[in-house]
Amino acid sequence: MMDSGILLALAFFTAALLYSSVGHGGASAYLAVMALAAFSPEMMRACALWMNVSVSLLATILFFLAGHFRWSLFWPFAVTALPLAWLGGRVALQTDGFYLLVGAALVVAALRFFLPLPVKDPRHLSLTTSLCVGGAMGLLSGLVGVGGGIFLTPLLLLAGWARTKEAAAVSAPFILVNSLAGLAGMASAGHHPALPSAFPLWLGTALLGGIIGASWGSRVARPVWLRNALGVVLLVAAVKFGVQTFA
Repeated sequence: MMDSGILLALAFFTAALLYSSVGHGGASAYLAVMALAAFSPEMMRACALWMNVSVSLLATILFFLAGHFRWSLFWPFAVTALPLAWLGGRVALQTDGFYLLVGAALVVAALRFFLPLPVKDPRHLSLTTSLCVGGAMGLLSGLVGVGGGIFLTPLLLLAGWARTKEAAAVSAPFILVNSLAGLAGMASAGHHPALPSAFPLWLGTALLGGIIGASWGSRVARPVWLRNALGVVLLVAAVKFGVQTFA
């Protein structure tokens, strides 16, 4: 029988491959895999966030080099998300109703991405709105243990604030800074455990999947493919929250 560490590595590779193609780090899928493997909550959050940082950094670089990044769209979300993600990382939240609510919202968003959207120029986004939304997503990301891309990307697209690849290019660095802030919050509160001995293998396979996925998503994939991939990503994330609720 194949060693469980190798099976986990393959699962993390697959998750990173899919998630990075839409500018995400994969934390939701990593958490789902580790929940099924009966990891402790603290270990799940730490491992997922470190892999999230690595994969989202790759996605940030590749989508930026492909010319899809918009600084004016990124910074208003990030400036309020950072401190609140740090704050959320300090809190251990175990509310079943919360996870069910987030999971249901992700299912609705995922199903919407399988329907055609009209092609149009991005709408104007007010500074006040982006600051408020960024703060809320940062806090939610820190509480749950993800980078926030599963919330930001669908919001940018469904609200008409960005095109598909622009949304991916903005979500990747948003996930990166939120994941780092969440890790800092965990460390400051004493919630960061020692990582497993197999973690370097898991990180390496996640990075490999991230390189392949982000390269394909930033340069080759058509927007409709990315939207369908994002729908699958959100459904996986919703399953993760269901597993977390009933585990």
